[in-house]
Amino acid sequence: MILNDKEIREYISRGWLIVSSSEVFDDSLIGPNSVDLRVNGKIIRLRNSDSVFSLDRSVDTSEYFHREERDEFVINPREHLLLSSVEYLRLPMDVMGFVLLKSTYARLGLSIPPTIVNAGSEGELTIELIGGPFPVRIRKGDRIVQIVFIKLSSPAQKPYDGKYQNQRGPTLPRL
Repeated sequence: MILNDKEIREYISRGWLIVSSSEVFDDSLIGPNSVDLRVNGKIIRLRNSDSVFSLDRSVDTSEYFHREERDEFVINPREHLLLSSVEYLRLPMDVMGFVLLKSTYARLGLSIPPTIVNAGSEGELTIELIGGPFPVRIRKGDRIVQIVFIKLSSPAQKPYDGKYQNQRGPTLPRL
């Protein structure tokens, strides 16, 4: 069952679902059946490289990734960025989320890979954004993605407790 706006507000008011930021939560982020997530100004650009990134050894990530913090930035054609949400989320054991690109940004040719937020997850979300056919300017605070919450038929027996739990800011792969 997908949570509607009334149910999302109830989950938040009861503390079952946390959607917070350093600012006051803006109720206008809640749509009919989703919550918009805003981009903070921290990004990581994935660099083109001919060097093989090996998951089984220590790697100097500066060859592959470049961190920036800005009030606005441009995503170039076919470029890959890691962004993070302003909002900090904590999902209960019986709710998971699907993160989807807002349609305005999809119509500009941008895309994100399928992103699932598991029951029990907590932290700011790291989202990969992939550039389209032309450069697009993104501003801190833009509502680029939305999360749809799905109530599970029963609480997860093994909720998420992985290496990205409690992440803050865009997070590089943890090896």
